[in-house]
Amino acid sequence: MKVITIKQPFASLIAAGLKEYEFRTWKTNYRGEICIHAGKSIDKKAMKKFEKYHLEYPTGCILAKADLVDCVEIKEEERAMLRKKNSLVYSGVVEHPEWKGYGFHLENVQKVSPIFVKGKLGLWNLEK
Repeated sequence: MKVITIKQPFASLIAAGLKEYEFRTWKTNYRGEICIHAGKSIDKKAMKKFEKYHLEYPTGCILAKADLVDCVEIKEEERAMLRKKNSLVYSGVVEHPEWKGYGFHLENVQKVSPIFVKGKLGLWNLEK
């Protein structure tokens, strides 16, 4: 199964259903089931910003699975849509119009029991 490693608190925001889009500077043609892996890295500034959600932020583990249903280039129209969805969660993208990249649209997110495994760059395969 494909996996994407994401810094905390963003991995937990996805697992909690608060973040539908993950952002990258590269696009993917992959569509299908994907695991959400919380990397060892933590964005301390973002952790402070999302304190109000009172989430748990485990690291070094897969904590959810989802369906990657689309990959959209982020332009002004997408920024406006993200601003309406949740300006706090998507503030990194909507407040920086100079940022160029893609949003991986995730649906059907389901939390899973943590699977502790080392993360990797890009989309990677979980060895069973």
